[in-house]
Amino acid sequence: MGKTVLVTGAARHLGGRLVRRIQREPGVSRVIAVDAVPPRHQLGGAEFVQADIRRPTVGRVLVEHSVDTVVHLDVTGTPLSPRGSRAGVKETNVIGTMQLLGACQKAPSVQRLVVKSSTNVYGSAPRDPAVFTESTQPKALSSGGFAKDAVEVEGYVRGFARRRPDVAVTVLRFANILGPQAETPLIDYFALPVLPTVFGYDPRLQFVHEDDVIGVLLRAAGEGVSASRASPVISGTFNIAGDGVLLLSQVARRLGRPTVPVLLPAVTWVGSALRSAGMTDFSPEQIRLLTHGRVVDTTRMREALGFTPRYTTAGAFADFADSCRPGLLPPEAVGRAVEAVAVRLGAPLDGAGGDEEMKESDRHG
Repeated sequence: MGKTVLVTGAARHLGGRLVRRIQREPGVSRVIAVDAVPPRHQLGGAEFVQADIRRPTVGRVLVEHSVDTVVHLDVTGTPLSPRGSRAGVKETNVIGTMQLLGACQKAPSVQRLVVKSSTNVYGSAPRDPAVFTESTQPKALSSGGFAKDAVEVEGYVRGFARRRPDVAVTVLRFANILGPQAETPLIDYFALPVLPTVFGYDPRLQFVHEDDVIGVLLRAAGEGVSASRASPVISGTFNIAGDGVLLLSQVARRLGRPTVPVLLPAVTWVGSALRSAGMTDFSPEQIRLLTHGRVVDTTRMREALGFTPRYTTAGAFADFADSCRPGLLPPEAVGRAVEAVAVRLGAPLDGAGGDEEMKESDRHG
């Protein structure tokens, strides 16, 4: 008998992709897809169970199907539907994770747990280190939003790992996920015709392509691991991101989106207006990211997890940008305008020249 894998969050795009992909892995005989609502996409030969992970039902599913591997993807910053609320998302993230971990603790068949987390746990602050490692403590903890949810979720996962030391537990902290079909608040921000930015700041950003997200989830779940490896069971916490960084100014130019610098005290008002208009969830944590940025170290991802992303940060963004509607201005025209202003001022402005440097960096990995 092969493995029985349960995947939460199957109604979302990422969950559906993993469900379809993991069925093709050798050694997997059954996949159970779980979500509170039926998915709109196909799940292949997986068995769909409509269950809210905030309810005890998920425990019966684990026992009835003798699940040995759980991949928990139902940790997210956005509602599944436009009518969803932030309170509902928080309940699913935190209460749902607590309920799922309680069920896993009581299910003797569970041998492996993989949890989707986020580099949001590090926050974004002016005194942050240049690069976060998995052991770096944030300078300022978030008082709310998805970042706080992710911190709480990871705390409960650590508690579960202590109570069930026989279970291999892997936490994957993903940088901002991009791709032609990815769904995140940052992608909604990039879709704006004009990008509001914080005056005087040009943050460094990291991305991970959705294809690499699926690849590392398969790796962490134990699928596709070579039989020649001495220890195929992977445990621990790992930062997941593509190589390199992009400045927000470079992102705007490559999208062909003009930017509107806003003084920091007024950014919150602008964010509230955009959120009220339903254009993007310009949350306080996203404002901090677009002010101070965030970069993480991925050494453990490569050396301990044995995973190397196919896409760099710039490559992931390029693939995403190709799927976007054209901006108001051609990227080349935006770049020339920025460089012309920089020449007049006698100094680089808004990351001018950075695209060429980034291209050179990409060519050298």
